[in-house]
Amino acid sequence: MAAPRQGAPRANLVNLEKVSKSYGVRPLLTDVSLGIGEGERIGIVGRNGDGKTTLLEVLTGIEEPDTGRVSRSRGLLVGYLHQGDALDDTHTVREAVLQGRADHEWAAETATREVVEVLLAGIELDRSVHGLSGGERRRCSLAALLLDRHDLLVLDEPTNHLDVEAVAWLARHVAGLSSALLVVTHDRWFLDAVCEWTWEVHDGVVDVYEGGYAAFTLAKAERSRQAAANEARRANLARKELAWLRRGAPARTSKPKFRIDAANALIEDEPPPRDSLALQRFATQRLGKDVVDLEHVDLSRGDKRLLRDATWRLGPGDRVSIVGVNGAGKTSVLNLVAGALAPDAGRVKQGRTVALAHLTQQLDGLDPTARVLAAVESIRRVTRTADGEVTASSLLERFGFTGDRLTARIGDLSGGERRRFQLLCLLLEEPNVLLLDEPTNDLDIETLQVLEDFLDGWPGTLVVVSHDRYFLERTTDSTWALLGDGGISMLPRGVDEYLERRAASVAAAGSGSSGSSGSAAAPAATAAPAGGARAGSAEERAARKALARVEKRLQRIGEEEAALNAQAAEAAQDYERLGAIGAQLQALAEERDTLELEWLEAAEILG
Repeated sequence: MAAPRQGAPRANLVNLEKVSKSYGVRPLLTDVSLGIGEGERIGIVGRNGDGKTTLLEVLTGIEEPDTGRVSRSRGLLVGYLHQGDALDDTHTVREAVLQGRADHEWAAETATREVVEVLLAGIELDRSVHGLSGGERRRCSLAALLLDRHDLLVLDEPTNHLDVEAVAWLARHVAGLSSALLVVTHDRWFLDAVCEWTWEVHDGVVDVYEGGYAAFTLAKAERSRQAAANEARRANLARKELAWLRRGAPARTSKPKFRIDAANALIEDEPPPRDSLALQRFATQRLGKDVVDLEHVDLSRGDKRLLRDATWRLGPGDRVSIVGVNGAGKTSVLNLVAGALAPDAGRVKQGRTVALAHLTQQLDGLDPTARVLAAVESIRRVTRTADGEVTASSLLERFGFTGDRLTARIGDLSGGERRRFQLLCLLLEEPNVLLLDEPTNDLDIETLQVLEDFLDGWPGTLVVVSHDRYFLERTTDSTWALLGDGGISMLPRGVDEYLERRAASVAAAGSGSSGSSGSAAAPAATAAPAGGARAGSAEERAARKALARVEKRLQRIGEEEAALNAQAAEAAQDYERLGAIGAQLQALAEERDTLELEWLEAAEILG
């Protein structure tokens, strides 16, 4: 269906007219007609596999439709952020992103400097693209795209590998661009902050809704309500018709009247998603008074002190989120709580009744030869929530495993399906303390809604680390931050307060940095000292040596990771070998994190 237009008409950049596209026997688009106007910002939602990326590729001309017509305005400049990347491994980051411009050239332009400072923080500009991690390559691709000029910007999952602060910056940045925007993302906060229209791709069609994610959800609920009301009216009229036929002469009745409520009225009588008191009472019965206490804890990684004399207590039924910049120590805090990491000083005390489950970012511990349903039933056939018992098969259905996916081999599942399966297995163990580290990775919005619905009735203590702001605000009740001061600080106003504090911190650091134009981008700048450095000092010489050593080791780590990733691709069906390769990659990633912190400290000494 075509998008209705509001206000002054906008010239269309791209038009789809009765477009159809299939892969094999499965139709992904059927007679779809859509238009994208100048300056419009459109979000695309839908389940994994329903055709969102196919729609993008047809719109941009990468794929041709089977039938129908796609027309584009003459000279249209399209920028497309794919889920993969097209970076040249022989280039440096400076060549790939900045077309080789020197520091004084890009730093002199406010817009360019801001993109570099945010997206390339921690990435050496003269580092080879070949040695970058997947997340670093993604950020480089996004930065290169934003530094170029386009009439239409197409972004496929742009928030992947960005922290909460960077996502907020990206939302502000793209909202201020004059180009039209088409974005596929599972980040619902980003959709709300940026988009004027929402397209839902499902069952071969594209439904158009005005507004961002919240407006889309309300409008969809209202459409469903009206459809249900129409069906109820149809059934009621049919019953009356049958009664009239039995009685003989037809009776006269007036049509029932249905009032269309406003969007707020649609939800005003709905109960809260969670009965917090009931969940806390249930959790207290299962957990007891003591859950996990961190008492006077010190924790370091390399030369960086993450926690200093920090005390933090988790109680029964607590639902908390942890936020902080990349490298602040969020995953380390989860590992402390889980008992997988020992503090340098202080102690971590777990209650005697604690049954803890930890969802890490790695997809490990899954037997690729096992079948989905059999593997789940081998763990537990029935699990308990505060609302009652749920069977394993019912949970599988709720998490999107139906039909032939129930008997599929785990090794044949997609990345998103394996993530769902991994999470489901943890929930079936009936933990009363659940730690989730980036649980939204690879999950579509529909699966996220299912997970949020399940967590609403889950009665234990929940700790979440995620860059998905909507998920954090939807599933947790309090926010704690790692602000770099060695403590874990509670933020009464949640993510908004965190972003305000971070902005104030960056502004204070900038005002005290002697006015250097590239100061906030120290990790991305060249290793040469600033003019104000104390030339020839012992401290400076030591810092130079440290930089040279770290950069050399980082380059070797990149080469080792590339070799291991190639081995992993060759050993796709060898579970034991994949596990060993994964452990090596994890060790390299941890070493890289330590080295990058060391690099930052040395770079600060040099100015």
